[in-house]
Amino acid sequence: MSDEAATVLGIDIGGTKMAAAIVSADGEVISKDRIATPPGGADQVFAALAELIVRVSGDATPAAVGIGSAGPLDQLHGLVSPVNITGWRNFPLVARVRALTGDVPVTLGVDGHCFALGEFWTGAGRNVDNLLGIVVSTGVGAGLVVDGKPLLGQSGNAAHLGHMVVDLDGESCACGSYGCVETYASGPRMVARARRLGWRSEEIVDAAVLSADAAAGDEIALAVFDDGAQALAAGIVATAVTVDLTTVVIGGGVAKAGPVLFDPVQRWVKRLAQLPFVADLTVEPAQLDNAGLIGAARLGWDALR
Repeated sequence: MSDEAATVLGIDIGGTKMAAAIVSADGEVISKDRIATPPGGADQVFAALAELIVRVSGDATPAAVGIGSAGPLDQLHGLVSPVNITGWRNFPLVARVRALTGDVPVTLGVDGHCFALGEFWTGAGRNVDNLLGIVVSTGVGAGLVVDGKPLLGQSGNAAHLGHMVVDLDGESCACGSYGCVETYASGPRMVARARRLGWRSEEIVDAAVLSADAAAGDEIALAVFDDGAQALAAGIVATAVTVDLTTVVIGGGVAKAGPVLFDPVQRWVKRLAQLPFVADLTVEPAQLDNAGLIGAARLGWDALR
């Protein structure tokens, strides 16, 4: 089957939502859908994903499947243990998806890797060779593309920037460590910190409300976003000086805050990136609404090629 006729199934799995799409060889989304990630045990969560896959696939017979999942994961054995999906611990996701989709290549990657690969393929990074992509949402995920290829690492968990420690005396993190980027920059953790400081402490609120208040000049909201931006910038600069890159793309729900997030991130990056080879480090918003899906599909296409 030629690339022109073939399609790939891309799957994007996170703590808040699960999405799937049928994607062509040039990155065009032919059909897609999404659902909220359900609570419950391993089988209940997978049953919802299976229903989504069947609905999106329709009459299509994908030549391969690419999966981006919240991590950590065991790429060699196709197992996932997402920090924010408690029902899946060493869950055999690849085997379960392959049983559903037939005898086709099924490739697994961290969702942050897929986000970076999607933006590299058809989004903000399509004119560069090296890219750091960051997703700021329920958690903080990341991925690297180096010399045009995703940098996955030996276990498939490279570039786990959200769990890079940036504050040795920092707050405890869901991963078991403390002072991670995610403890300062994820949406839920920023909201929790703001509430502890007295912001809307009696209301049901989320990161979108926090960002709106920050845009309106609320001092607590602005301070919390600045703390999150500083943590992100520390992770960005540490990664940039390690792998020598200058392009960073940020997406995810919290990134929709716009200048409230990007202005302090760029300010802190400029302050922290002092070595000459990262002096031109740029941070820009993602261009794709579905970069994780596109990147997951690209994993499938790469497996075919």
